[in-house]
Amino acid sequence: MRSNSLRHRLFGALVIPALFVLGACGGTAAGSGDSTASSSASSAAAASAEPVTVTHAQGTATIPATPRTVVVFDIGVLVTLDELGVPVAGVPQLDTLPDSLAEYRSDDYAKVGSLFEPDYEKVAALDPDLIIIAGRSSAAYPELSKISTTVDLTVDYENFLSSFRRRTEALGTIFGKQDQVRQRLDALETTVGEVAAKAQGKGTGLVVLTTGGKLSAYGPGSRFGLVYDPLGVKPAADDLAKDSHGNAISAEFLAKADPDLLYVVDRDSAIGESGKAAEQVLDNELVNQTKAAKNDKIVYLDAFVWYIAPNGLSSVEAMVKAIGDSLS
Repeated sequence: MRSNSLRHRLFGALVIPALFVLGACGGTAAGSGDSTASSSASSAAAASAEPVTVTHAQGTATIPATPRTVVVFDIGVLVTLDELGVPVAGVPQLDTLPDSLAEYRSDDYAKVGSLFEPDYEKVAALDPDLIIIAGRSSAAYPELSKISTTVDLTVDYENFLSSFRRRTEALGTIFGKQDQVRQRLDALETTVGEVAAKAQGKGTGLVVLTTGGKLSAYGPGSRFGLVYDPLGVKPAADDLAKDSHGNAISAEFLAKADPDLLYVVDRDSAIGESGKAAEQVLDNELVNQTKAAKNDKIVYLDAFVWYIAPNGLSSVEAMVKAIGDSLS
């Protein structure tokens, strides 16, 4: 069974202190060469003239009322801003963007380094009003914050849905997109409940990542903990570490865990590296004897959505829908 990138409405509304809006409203950013830039003036006019103060993963920042030049170092944030119609000026270099984000590979957008290593000179040259980082780029916060107002919207994987909601609401408030964000998050909340109910009595599941012909397993509280914690899939293995690299495992481990549902993320595919495809890695006698294999419940998840941009608005919608579909 193969699960493709799907979009739907979902989400849970728990509260965590990692990211919350203290002040009210913002405007829209204006990007360089973006076709949506012409809409920024009307969007900004609809927003409040007051700055927005947010508490983020590394402190508190007051954001200009109308941040017109925005640099983004997180692909999940870029996904969300793109869907909300918020133009950006600078993005990291990433050759494996899907068709929906292909325009960001063009020269219309300044390339400001990689996800891990910003090009500080190029960032400074843009004179940005706002820099947004998260996850892979979070270590660059001290240097980037010297250039301009910087917020770290890293998601807390142990409280993924609540953290995700807070960060997305903050983006909606900063850029005057509160209603649009609220509608999608409320729909998301409904879908989460439906999927969790559907998961009851469907046996156990396990999320594995393949890379370079090797396997890693992930449990509750990990980067793929969404599957278990809020969506209700019972873990097939106990005591898995919450480390971002997961637990190195073998085919023997999978045979012993014997999950009813096996969810697979192909990292090599996500980052554009050649390697042994996930299907090949898992095509062996031990794995083929698991309940998941016998019942056609090995689900190959969209690698971009789950590995590169798991915190984008449509990404989370697609992730929840993919799990819901696997439970049918």
